[in-house]
Amino acid sequence: MSKIAILGGGSWGTGLSVVLAHSRRKHEIRIWVRETSIVKSIQENRENPTYLPGISIPDCVVSSNRLDEVLRDAQIVIGAVPSAHARSVYLEAAPHLSTDTTVVSATKGLEPATHLRMSEVIAQAFALRFIARTAVLSGPSFALEAARGDPTAVVLASQDRALAAFLQEEFAGPTFRLYTNDDVLGVELAGAMKNVMAIAAGACQGLGLGANSLAALVTRGLAEMARLIVSLGGKPETLSGLAGLGDLVLTCYGTLSRNRHVGFELGRGRPLEEILGEMNMVAEGVGTAEALLGLARERHIDLPITEQVHSILHLGNSPRDAIRAIMERPLKRE
Repeated sequence: MSKIAILGGGSWGTGLSVVLAHSRRKHEIRIWVRETSIVKSIQENRENPTYLPGISIPDCVVSSNRLDEVLRDAQIVIGAVPSAHARSVYLEAAPHLSTDTTVVSATKGLEPATHLRMSEVIAQAFALRFIARTAVLSGPSFALEAARGDPTAVVLASQDRALAAFLQEEFAGPTFRLYTNDDVLGVELAGAMKNVMAIAAGACQGLGLGANSLAALVTRGLAEMARLIVSLGGKPETLSGLAGLGDLVLTCYGTLSRNRHVGFELGRGRPLEEILGEMNMVAEGVGTAEALLGLARERHIDLPITEQVHSILHLGNSPRDAIRAIMERPLKRE
């Protein structure tokens, strides 16, 4: 029986606790949650009413707001905290981990200040103690749907193929299917970039634009993702898989997408601060757009959709003007 610690009591961290509780192999699962009220609700009512209401959390899941309790003797640690806070959480967690602990990142974003991927943040956070064995969990997976038992397929990426195969067996369940992949960079960047594309897709829908516009946006968004990812060393085939096209389609079309919701409300003319103020969960694309542009500038890569999303989010540009800027770009071959 593996001891699994989940860092983060948001929708995905909570959803993963439910999914793994129903996996083929038995686990001892602990989840670290900052909010005392949510810890109490999970323990007493078996529910996270703030981030995953209506989903029953199995009795084998134990919650706590103490990292040392959650991480004690943990063999597998899953990070499901927002990218902007991941480093501080991992640094706090490091003293409580053994040197053979496996760390799985389930966060889809880049560290805003450094433009680093989460696996890179993990490596730096634990470097003073040990070289972490890491993997990345990504793909089309709304927490609510996965937790309620809808068939869900995801990607588990690691450069250590034996580790990926081990985790695949540990996590698989009757409604949770995992594919392995060794393209960690491609999987992580795809997971970050699709959030920005979802903001753009939501803005199109908020403006009342139809299927033509959205199809063009998603298609060119995938091309933009591939352009950056391949230039940084990722594999083209990753973009046609679950972490690429699969997650892009989910977040651009799915009504549960937080990033799509942000874009939709922006398209309706609402200010960003007001939209974010009403949300109790993080839309990773808001902070990721600028980090992606930083990576692109270093490689002289053109990211027109990401650039326009950034202009809407942070420069006061209107969604309609942003779309016009994209449409009026010089004509070119596909």
